[in-house]
Amino acid sequence: MADIDDMHRLHTHDLELGATEAVQKHYSRHVVAQKPVSQRKLDFEHRRPRWLRECMAEATGVFFYVFPGIAAIASFTLNLESPVGVAAFGSIFQIGWAFAMGIAFAIITCAPTSGGHFNPAITICFAIWQGFPWRKVPHYIFSQIFGAFIAGLLMLGMYWPEIQAFKEESIAAGKGLVYNGGPASLLCTFPNPNQTNLGYLFLTEFFVDSFIAIVIWANLDPANPFVSPVSAPFAIGLAYGAMVWGFADIAISTNLARDLGTRIVAAIFFGGESFTYLNYSWIAILVNIPATIFATGYYEFLMRDSLSSIGKGHAVHEDGEEGLRRHITNTVRSFVFS
Repeated sequence: MADIDDMHRLHTHDLELGATEAVQKHYSRHVVAQKPVSQRKLDFEHRRPRWLRECMAEATGVFFYVFPGIAAIASFTLNLESPVGVAAFGSIFQIGWAFAMGIAFAIITCAPTSGGHFNPAITICFAIWQGFPWRKVPHYIFSQIFGAFIAGLLMLGMYWPEIQAFKEESIAAGKGLVYNGGPASLLCTFPNPNQTNLGYLFLTEFFVDSFIAIVIWANLDPANPFVSPVSAPFAIGLAYGAMVWGFADIAISTNLARDLGTRIVAAIFFGGESFTYLNYSWIAILVNIPATIFATGYYEFLMRDSLSSIGKGHAVHEDGEEGLRRHITNTVRSFVFS
């Protein structure tokens, strides 16, 4: 019986809820035949815990997205005084592309395993609106923060000689280590010294995160005719890049995991002020959640067309065919008598 259940499981939509919504009915593909799969490999994969695969996919995906982004920030910041010139090493434009392509690569690489959330707020929204199991939410969020933490550690290690020199220069100039444009800002976001209005910073973060969330939700809507499975990862990445290009100069975070994971690294190496500087860190870490819930709720209540999803075979009525017939009958009747 267990073998039958396992085989049935393989022939259903057993892709975890997430970015995989956009590729329903598209994930079967024909490729050049591989070598025969050994029984030993099948047995190993069968015994491998699914929760572990999902956690590692989420951690890896966030790593793929954060690592190139913060590396681009480091490349730009650490070479401001280079004799070759800043343009040789980067700009806000380059940083936006690094994050955008990192997100696309993360979705392509890891979404087939975990659903490709890569953001605690997105995970929470899938649980609220789409039936993602709440029991999975904590270990998804932990994995996402862990992925960003590892990305921060690795970037710091790879640039360590340059960062050490930058630290010495910053301390000698009396600037300290934690400020926008300083050593700690290679890892996480800090506001400019003149940005002391927390309400302004809150609203900036809220609307930037809302913009990104609506684009994500639209791309993952299987009824959306303008998004193909091939284009969805890049469209989502470009939404993030567009916000970096427009608002990175006035402090945005956009993702709890991306900020908290790297902020922990900053606190370890550059001091606890990474969490207390201008009382800003709570905005960078937490605002993403209400903003994303607001944006996805906006899409669910005002823009989602569930009947279209059902008609295209991407969803079913909770009461099956009978429920769908009842809904259509009632709709037609109300239309006739209106």
